[in-house]
Amino acid sequence: MTDNVFDFIVAGAGSAGCVLANRLSADGRYRVAVVEAGSRDNWIWFHIPVGYLFAIGNPRADWMFSTEAELGLNGRVLAYPRGRVIGGSSAINAMIYMRGQRGDYDGWRDMGLPGWGWDDVLPVFKKHEDHYLGASEFHGAGGEWRVDRPRTRWEILDSFIEAAAQSGIPRTDDFNRGDNEGCGYFQVNQKNGRRWSAARGFLRPALKRPNVTLITGATIDRVTFEGKRATGLVIRDEGGERTLTARREVILSAGAVGSPLVLERSGIGDADRLRRIGVEVVAHRPGVGENLQDHLQIRPVFKVSGVPTLNTEYRSLWKRMRMGIDYALFRRGPLTMAPSQLGAFTRSSPGYATPNLQFHVQPLSLDKFGEDMHPFNAFTVSVCNLRPASRGSVHCRSRTLDDKPVIAPNYLKAEEDRRVAVEAIRWARRVTAAPALARYSPEEYRPGAHLVEDAELAKVAGDISTTIFHPVGTARMGPAGDPLAVTDARLRVQGVEGLRVVDASVMPTITSGNTNSPTIMIAEKASAMILEDAR
Repeated sequence: MTDNVFDFIVAGAGSAGCVLANRLSADGRYRVAVVEAGSRDNWIWFHIPVGYLFAIGNPRADWMFSTEAELGLNGRVLAYPRGRVIGGSSAINAMIYMRGQRGDYDGWRDMGLPGWGWDDVLPVFKKHEDHYLGASEFHGAGGEWRVDRPRTRWEILDSFIEAAAQSGIPRTDDFNRGDNEGCGYFQVNQKNGRRWSAARGFLRPALKRPNVTLITGATIDRVTFEGKRATGLVIRDEGGERTLTARREVILSAGAVGSPLVLERSGIGDADRLRRIGVEVVAHRPGVGENLQDHLQIRPVFKVSGVPTLNTEYRSLWKRMRMGIDYALFRRGPLTMAPSQLGAFTRSSPGYATPNLQFHVQPLSLDKFGEDMHPFNAFTVSVCNLRPASRGSVHCRSRTLDDKPVIAPNYLKAEEDRRVAVEAIRWARRVTAAPALARYSPEEYRPGAHLVEDAELAKVAGDISTTIFHPVGTARMGPAGDPLAVTDARLRVQGVEGLRVVDASVMPTITSGNTNSPTIMIAEKASAMILEDAR
């Protein structure tokens, strides 16, 4: 075979692509190419957990996408971070290990997607897991995906757990048993105080095999076809444009933003839309780029006194030096912190059968990531609607490869989402007013305790909310006959052959929590299906 001919071509070395590279190459039978627009993860801030502060918003690590002006956010435009490096967003994300709820996956199964129920996917999660407590009914050990305990604690967070219990949210030590209701410290994808990305867990071992080729610095243009069968991938790197040939399958793993863009440039999407941007239609699939779902986080901030938070601890040169020493010698302390350390799941109102709110509680506060922390002690009670009713879209702005996409999440468009946003702010206030936090004299800094009416809170939710970086659904699975489905239950693109999508874009509905580990699971399950079909 020539240097440009492979059995499988994986478009994207993000979370899913790293798993695919590992699994498809494991027995040595197949030659696998993995194409990544970013670089290798040879920068210290990809590995020190707090490095997300430097990676997000940095073109070395981030695609630097942004949304359109969002009506539900009162006309604001949001930065829309996506990882641009091997490991993808797992190299810059919050490192929170979260599967979601049993009902998420049973809901997929009940949509006509056999094999995607909770009892089906739990063994898949366990297969690649390496849980710090070892193997159990709900966890695996010895796998590639390391799950560790946090290595720092804060008094204000311990008190929040107590306040949550006083408010009706029970304590929990594990959010990953199918019912994530409760409050406790998150488990994290770290090992010995270092970030454990999909590149470290899955791709690096695979790259030791002679049948795996990693191509970095290469932007993916389009899939090539002979009739309706995918035959390869056109990429562009510093040497110009070239075509890779796939003898078996092309697999798009470019993420919920990237994969629908590649599909549209390849002639798969809404026929009228494709013609408007000058792309010849290969398959009319109007669902491509539609069904975008994301978790919008509302970020109430409360000033406190008599308790340390990172806001003031970080301002002390001596304490910063001590943090560095603590990390260098013991791999613990604030440098191991994920963006959020503490979580809580509850129902916004009694009408929900399972928790529909997730809190990310942080012993710090700032106006937005990338800016300085506030000069006073405070903590943030970020809260998001786990199952938004609003749906958005991602589409090509033009046929030009370098044009930024049109990302329109339509946050808070649905009346239900605005109602849940109001209830979420009230929940944050309820927990903060509990007796366990009274000794710190919490004072609402934002949105402001003077805002009490539903209409006021709904509007201010649009002012202080931002993405929590969980886009999914833009190439969703669906049964045969579903006109808006892009992929089937085996993740094959409907209407063509030899092409699959394997990443968060295939989720028909968003999972009830952080989406990175569900994406890893999807890739694990997809790998088995691809190998089975290749026999």
